[in-house]
This record gives sequence, C-alpha cells and structure tokens, in this order.
Amino acid sequence: MSRTFSLLLAAVACLALAGCSQSNDATAERAPAAVKDEHAPDQFNVTFDTSKGPVVVEMHRDWSPNGVDHFYTLVKTHFYDGSRFYRVLHDFVAQFGIAADPKTNAIWATTPIPDDRVHQSNVRGTLTYAATEMPNSRTTQLFFNLGNNSTLDSRGFAPIGKVVSGMDAVDALYNGYGETAPRGPGPDADKIAQQGNQYLQDHFPRLDYVKTVTIDGAPAEQKK
Repeated sequence: MSRTFSLLLAAVACLALAGCSQSNDATAERAPAAVKDEHAPDQFNVTFDTSKGPVVVEMHRDWSPNGVDHFYTLVKTHFYDGSRFYRVLHDFVAQFGIAADPKTNAIWATTPIPDDRVHQSNVRGTLTYAATEMPNSRTTQLFFNLGNNSTLDSRGFAPIGKVVSGMDAVDALYNGYGETAPRGPGPDADKIAQQGNQYLQDHFPRLDYVKTVTIDGAPAEQKK
C-alpha cells in the first residue's frame, strides 16, 4: 500500500473524529437556537497568532459560504483561542479546532453546518473544515493543508481560505506525536473534547497552539 493511499485512509478515519468528539457530560447542550452565524464579508483576512508566530489567512466567502460564515462567528466568540494543533502530520495536515474549555466545545461541536460545494482545491496552504463523510458534519475543527491534498476535493472537503503570510510558522508546528489515537500514539480527540487542554498539557505538552484569532480591521474590543 502506498504512503499516499495510507494517508488518505488515515484522513478519512481521523477527520471523522471531528464529528463525534464531544463531552459526555454535556451532550444535551447546544448553541442557543437564537444564535445564527453572521454573514461574513465576501473577502477578509484573519490573523492566527500561534505559538510559532503569526499566520495570515485570506478568507473567501464564495469558496464556502456556510463554512466562512460559521468560522467568522466562531472567531468573534473567541472559540479558537487556546486551541491546540493536536494532529500535525508531515506534508499532510495540521488539524485544530477543539476548544480549550470542554463546556464551550460541547456547545459548538454539536451544532453542525450545512455542506458547501467544493469550489477550490485542497492545495498546500489552504484552510479547510474537518468532517466525516456523512452529510452536513462540519462543526468547529479545521486543518491547514501542508501538502497538495487535492485528492480530498472529491470527498467534499471545501477550503474556506488560504495562507497569504506565515506558512513558515505552519510548517514549523510540532509534529512529533504522530497520528492521533486509536490509529497512532498521538492525542485522543474524545479526551480533548471531554477534558480540554488539561489533558494535552499533562500528556502532550509540546503541542503548538493558537493564542488568538483576530479579524483584520476589526474594532479594538473584538481583538481582545
């Protein structure tokens, strides 16, 4: 079996974790029904302040309207602040998007968004939601494509933006823990969802992380 095919099998299995990881103590919680995703600008930049340095991503709403609107809303709630890059595989993906706090994660990770058609390819530097192969399974988890993963296009993975500055920081994210459990020795996504960053700090302390994500040009109070 080729390395590329093996990685694709791992991608399907482990990206599926995005749809099922949630806190068992809070499965009844949901994002408030009155809260709807904001309509994002057609194009805008966000800055990920990571432990390896800043990464600027150019977002394109026409690539994935539902995905970009949801991401825009999550950034405004500071959902990604403190999120670890818990699955980093060389020349493949750098995945993150489980909230640092289990209660916050339980609310948003059980609120899937509708699928978008794939308009752009998963080439190196693009940002894409993780999902299962079931319809409408995207929630909060995302990954940076570290290589040309265009084979994911036919599986419905629709990029929402692309790195325009700081790809060197993305490439430098710690990848020493390997594939996630149960396929590998890396972090268990269910345990991250249930225990938050404390589990990662105790067992996988070298993981890099998102300090904050800010919308470029947003008011000062938004950037806090």
